[in-house]
Amino acid sequence: MAKARGDWESRIGRRLRLRDLHILSVVVRWGSMAKAATHLDTSQSVVSEAIASLESALGVGLLDRSPRGIAPTVYATALLKRGHVVFDELREGIKDIERLSGLATGEVRIACPEFLAAGLMTDAIDGFSQAYPDIVCHVVEADVSTLEFRQLQERGVDLMVTRVPNAFAADDLDVEVLFDDPHLIVAGEKSRWASKRAVKLADLADEPWIIPPSLIVNAILREAFAAQGLKVPAAQVTTSFILMRNHLLASGRFLTVLPESALRYNCRQWALRALPVKLRATPQPIAIVNLKNRSISPAVALFIGHLRTVAKAYMRRRG
Repeated sequence: MAKARGDWESRIGRRLRLRDLHILSVVVRWGSMAKAATHLDTSQSVVSEAIASLESALGVGLLDRSPRGIAPTVYATALLKRGHVVFDELREGIKDIERLSGLATGEVRIACPEFLAAGLMTDAIDGFSQAYPDIVCHVVEADVSTLEFRQLQERGVDLMVTRVPNAFAADDLDVEVLFDDPHLIVAGEKSRWASKRAVKLADLADEPWIIPPSLIVNAILREAFAAQGLKVPAAQVTTSFILMRNHLLASGRFLTVLPESALRYNCRQWALRALPVKLRATPQPIAIVNLKNRSISPAVALFIGHLRTVAKAYMRRRG
């Protein structure tokens, strides 16, 4: 064991510098030492020396050079994969120190789909920013086209709030379900369907539909219409933008499918109404997703606690 520790200190520990590792990541990102030097505001010789120092310490080549540019070797890819974790933990450690020293209160990086950004998350961040005015919230759109969590796994965000399949589990993810969020068929209050107490799915087949490019929504519509031997209506408008759908629905011409949470947070402002048509699909829940075994900052912990409170209040209002 002592020999292994000595090998680490003499061969790696004293020679591998975080600065060199950062330079390697920038070179790989830009695919060029010259571009990396410009981005880092340093000389190309400094960049070359940093790469050479890493290669000497590790005893392997880290970059493949070709006329098309520079690409990482398998060794560089393996090193940077672990390096991202190192830098992420250091970043969180600095945030903790700043918070404890009173120099700053930190930040929270969140990814969520647009329908949550237009409702629940807006409610959560509004209250959170009032309670903790010195914590900065960075919100980006979650990639929900596939059931992947790269934004989390690549440590671009601290947590994701999104829809997950029932009983979803993954080896590297913690999933905390907040509430079920069923889909509803929605029209504007000016629609001729909005005032009707009894509506059949067959009545709506030939209406103008706004259908988002969502695998979940398309599957829900296929299941509902097929169960009654009906053809799925063709979309007259296809968009994932909640704001555009709300504008078009308010005209009274269109129908769409919205999650119940999105409808509840937007129904008054945009004069929207759910139609009395039950969709057959089992609702998939909204959940907080974060990485297992990843330290979170006090600011992130505060936000998660606040989000739980907001979700519980929403459920009470929903009844």
